[in-house]
Amino acid sequence: MPDEDERTLPGAVGGCRMRCEMKISRWIIAVAAVGLLTATACKPKAQQQEGQAMPTKSSPIVREAAVAGLFYPGNPRDLNNAIDYCLAHARPEAVGDLKAVICPHAGYQFSGPTAAYAYKLLAGRDIKTVILLAPSHYAAFRGAYVTEADVYRTPLGDVPISPKTAELAKCPPFTRKMDGFVQRPGWWQESPAKAPPPGQDRPDTWEHSGEVQVPFLQKVLKTFDLIPVVFGDVDPAAVAKALADKLDDKTIIVASSDLSHYHPYDEARALDQQCIQRILHLETSLNPESACGAGPILTVIHLARQKGWKPKLLDYRNSGDTSGNKTGGVVGYTAIAFFGPQDERFNREERKQLIGLARQTLTELLTTGHFPAVDTSKLPPKFLEKSGCFVTLTKHGQLRGCIGHIIAQEPLYKAVMDCAKSAALDDHRFPPVGKDELKDIEIEISVLTAPQPLAFSSPDDLLAKLQPHKDGVVLQVMGRGSTYLPQVWAQIPDKVMFLNTLAEKAGCPADAWRQPGTQVFIYHVEAFHEKEP
Repeated sequence: MPDEDERTLPGAVGGCRMRCEMKISRWIIAVAAVGLLTATACKPKAQQQEGQAMPTKSSPIVREAAVAGLFYPGNPRDLNNAIDYCLAHARPEAVGDLKAVICPHAGYQFSGPTAAYAYKLLAGRDIKTVILLAPSHYAAFRGAYVTEADVYRTPLGDVPISPKTAELAKCPPFTRKMDGFVQRPGWWQESPAKAPPPGQDRPDTWEHSGEVQVPFLQKVLKTFDLIPVVFGDVDPAAVAKALADKLDDKTIIVASSDLSHYHPYDEARALDQQCIQRILHLETSLNPESACGAGPILTVIHLARQKGWKPKLLDYRNSGDTSGNKTGGVVGYTAIAFFGPQDERFNREERKQLIGLARQTLTELLTTGHFPAVDTSKLPPKFLEKSGCFVTLTKHGQLRGCIGHIIAQEPLYKAVMDCAKSAALDDHRFPPVGKDELKDIEIEISVLTAPQPLAFSSPDDLLAKLQPHKDGVVLQVMGRGSTYLPQVWAQIPDKVMFLNTLAEKAGCPADAWRQPGTQVFIYHVEAFHEKEP
């Protein structure tokens, strides 16, 4: 039955019992139970009215915020603060041409920290349209429902519905027909949204799984239009096929889903890891009990297989982790990004081999004080080519050391070993890594292209030419230099702030990059992490 427990109310649990692909027969059984839940859990609002007049044809149709104050703060200031807090603590480690993300949809206090990992990757990107795929929790119908609204409203303001939405509604399996019914959630009388006249509820009227994504989008994108879709009984492969030719470089897909619901903590983690691995390996089937947004997720997977997108796990946790209460049942959350294909220099086995070499170097240095012996005759030829690289060490998600060579100085295998050693022992920002820390250290390697000068005529021209999440930047100013890897854009998506802090890193005033004589070089990286499948 529809559940209230995803909200941010006291004592709430961060999840939803209703599965997204509910068949109509199961909904009929649920109706009686919903009535009981409503009677015991909700007190009617005196001012809540039904049968209110629908907008005239000349007035824009507004999809009102239904769960403001329930799943997330209804006050704009508090909502801004909540999202800012989540974004400030998110540290996604990924670069590339972002195409889609999977985000959870529980109350912000539960799933907001995980959702922020995905949304932080969107900041600074030139995205004009968001296709928001959400599972249905309160409606039973056939097809993928496309909103009839002109505007999507949250406490942070109005988001225009894309003009492409009307055209999409004409492409099966998308629809605006209501082939089924909507069962109002038990909390509908607590909602700030005005209830439509009887019989005029739509699949998106009360749906929280899409709505909770929109304030995050408003914070990181500022200006965009929206194509909101609610999944009913529909084949994800058919949805993917209909969307395939409607995507461009300025469009991104957000697939809304939580993971397992109300299993004991350890059991939930095991189930969630199985589901995550199926997603990362682009499996085209998921147990609906393992992800309430299986339909949206599988749609992205079908598109990824067709277009060569690569998934990357950004974050996983559950409501036990975020609430601190690991007793009883918990709900799982993940953030996964999908990146467009790129020319890859290293295959999966070669990446593992380089990561293994860095790991072996750390282990032997911290146990014997010596570098491991390497039989170069058994290395791939590309490992013997000179290349710039960085080795980044993290511990429990926090930076623990990062050292690299921007300019190719030695064979790649040797650069990896030297940079691993320097990141662990010579990064002046941190104490040396101890032997007992090795089990908690995770390794990322970034192999660099040769830096190229970036010509620009003015500070504004420089800002226009920088590509967030793609360009690594070398700044040379006032006789000093510093660099940021492309991964740093995830932490500092604003171009001005990026250059300000880069100048300060070089020991110069923040605005030094605006001075005449400043030189900028850019490079790209192929980055791979120890935990990649």
